[in-house]
Amino acid sequence: MSKAGEDQPAAEGAAIGNGNAELAQNEGQVENQEGQQQQPQANQPSRMESFFAMTKSLILRALIIYFVSSFFRRPAPEATNSQDKSVANAGPKITAWNYFENGTDFDLHVWLSEHPDVVNFQQKANLLWLQEDLTYGDWTSGANGDGIYTHSLKLKTSQHLMNNGSVYLHAFVTRTGMSPDPKSPNYATNGHMGHQQHQLNKFKKLRVNRNYNLLASEKEKLEHELRHANLKDTIVSHWHPNLTVNLVVDQTNWAQGSVPPPLDDYVKFVDGGKTYLPIVFVNDYWNLQREYQPINETTPELELHLTFQPLGMFKWQLYAAKQMKNKWAGNMLGELMAASQPEESDEDQDSLKETLLDTNIYLLGITVAVSILHSVFELLAFKNDIQFWNNRKSLEGLSVRSVFFGVFQSLIILLYVLDNETNFMIRISCVVGLGIEVWKIHKVVDINYDHDQKILGVLPRISFQDKGSYSESSTKDYDKLAFKYLGWACFPLLVAYFVYSLIYNEHKGWYSFVLNMLYGYLLTFGFILMTPQLFINYKLKSVAHMPWRMMTYKFLNTFIDDIFAFVIKMPTMYRLGCFRDDIIFFVFLYQRWQYRVDLKRVNEFGFSGEMEQQQATKKLEGQAPNGAIEAPGAAETAAPATKKTAAQKKKD
Repeated sequence: MSKAGEDQPAAEGAAIGNGNAELAQNEGQVENQEGQQQQPQANQPSRMESFFAMTKSLILRALIIYFVSSFFRRPAPEATNSQDKSVANAGPKITAWNYFENGTDFDLHVWLSEHPDVVNFQQKANLLWLQEDLTYGDWTSGANGDGIYTHSLKLKTSQHLMNNGSVYLHAFVTRTGMSPDPKSPNYATNGHMGHQQHQLNKFKKLRVNRNYNLLASEKEKLEHELRHANLKDTIVSHWHPNLTVNLVVDQTNWAQGSVPPPLDDYVKFVDGGKTYLPIVFVNDYWNLQREYQPINETTPELELHLTFQPLGMFKWQLYAAKQMKNKWAGNMLGELMAASQPEESDEDQDSLKETLLDTNIYLLGITVAVSILHSVFELLAFKNDIQFWNNRKSLEGLSVRSVFFGVFQSLIILLYVLDNETNFMIRISCVVGLGIEVWKIHKVVDINYDHDQKILGVLPRISFQDKGSYSESSTKDYDKLAFKYLGWACFPLLVAYFVYSLIYNEHKGWYSFVLNMLYGYLLTFGFILMTPQLFINYKLKSVAHMPWRMMTYKFLNTFIDDIFAFVIKMPTMYRLGCFRDDIIFFVFLYQRWQYRVDLKRVNEFGFSGEMEQQQATKKLEGQAPNGAIEAPGAAETAAPATKKTAAQKKKD
C-alpha cells in the first residue's frame, strides 16, 4: 500500500467487470517475463507535466462539448400560458428534514455480501465492522480528535472471488441500538436508516506484451510466438485494500423531485417526502490504479482497511460529481469519450490525484491558470493559421515544400496514435490537424484531376502544378535549395536513429517499428523543418510574407512550456525539447529586426505598401479638401505633389 493510500482517509477500493482467474496467474507471469525483456523506449513525462497536459485536454474537451451541444440544442419553447398553468396547478413543495438531527447517536454496520442487493444477516461472519456510539455532526471524536475511525481486517479469498466473482460491501447507519436486519427485534423503525452498497473488487484488462526484437533469430521468434500463442488480453479481478465510508453531515431542507444530479442518487425520501434518510457515501477516489493487485490463487487472504469519516456538503458534491464523470447527459460524444481507453483514463486520473496530493497549492493554482492560457493561445493560433492561408493571394517568400512535408508529418502522427491505442480526444485532434494540413495543399498548388486516365479504372489521376506567384519568383529555387541542404543534415540522423531503434528497442512488427521510428525522429528533430523558411527569408532579405500573428501565439505557448521546464522536474531531453523551438523563433525575430519594412514586398494578404499608397493617392485625387469635386486643374496640380510625397516617404 502506498503512502498516499495510508495518509488519505478517503482511500478505498473500486469496482466493475468480468473475466477468468486461471488466466490471471499466467498473465501475471507473462507480464513479469516481458517486463524484464522490455526496454524503455522513451522517457516518461513527470507527474506535473502529465497534469498540465491533462488539464489542457479537459479544457479543450469542455469547449468541444459546449459547441457541439449548442449546435444540436433545440430552441427553447415559448414560455407562455402553458408554464403559467403548470405553475398554478402545482402545489407547494414540501421541504424535508434530515432523519438524523445534529447530536443524534447512531451505530455503523458494515456487512459483506456476494450480492449487490441482498445481505445474509444470519451469517455473522459477514459482519466486517460494528462501530457503536457515534454522534451525528461530531468532528472531534476518534483516536486523533478528527472524527475519524479506522478498522483493519483480513478476508479469506473465496472460490467465487478467485473465479472473477464479485463481492460487495453494505454500509448501514442506524440509531443507537437498532439493527439493519429485518428479522431482528431491534430492526430500525420503519426501516429508516442510511444505506449504501459498493463493489469491493474492480475488473481491469491485462494486456499481453507481444513486442520482440526484429533482429532476433528465427528460433527466438518461434519461441516468442509459441509462448504467446495461447495468451490473450484478459479481464481480471483486482483488489485494493483501502476504502472509506463517509456520512454526509448536512441539514439542507431538500424537496423531493428538486435534488440536482448526481446528488439525487443518494438522497432517499420517506414519510411522503417529509424526511430524508442520512446520506452514506462509499468513497474510493484516492485509490490509485497502480495499487490494485490481481486476485488469484496467490492471494488466499486479502487485507481490508476501512475508514469512517464525516463529510461536508461541498466535498461530497465534488466526490459525487467525479463518480458521475462517465454520464454525459445531453452530449452525443459522451459515450464515445467514456468508452475510449478507460484504462488510459485511469492512468491520467492517477496523475491528477498524485498532483493534488503532493503539489504546493500555489503552484497548482498557477498550473491551472497557465493551462487555460495555453489552451486559449492554441485556439487563437489555430484560428489565425487558417485565416492566413485562406486570405493568402501570393506565395512569394513561403516554403511550399514545407506544407507538403507538414502533411506527411501529420499523417505519421495520426497513424502512430491509432497504432498505440491512445484516447479519443487525441485521435480527434490528430484527425483535425491532418485535415487542416491537407486543406492547405490547394492553397499552395493548383490541383488537376484527369478523368480520362484513371487509377485502377476508378480514381482520376491527380497532378499538381505550382502557382504562378511561386514558380515565377525566386522563392521556388530557394525552397528547393533549402530542402537540399536540409536533406544533407536529416538523412544521416534518420539512418542513425533507424539503426538505434532497430537494435535496442522492441516492437510489435515492422509496421509498428517504422511508425515508432518516424514518430520518434520527427519528435526529436522536428524543429529542423522550420529552417527552410529561415533560409528563404535570408535569401529574400524580407519577412513581410510571414504569418506573425499566428507565430506570436505559438511563441507564447513555447514561452509557457519554457517556464514549466524550469519549474517541473522532467527528463533532460524533454527540457531540451522545450527550448529548441525558441532558437528558431529568436532567429525569426532577428530576421524581422534585420530586414526592415520593404514597401515593395506583399504582406500575408497579398498587398504591398506601394499598393496601399496608390489607393490613398487615387482617393486624394478624386476629392477636394472640403469633400467637393475638384477642378481639373487642381487635380493636375495636386497629383505631382502627392507622388512626390509618396516618393519622399519611400526614400525615408
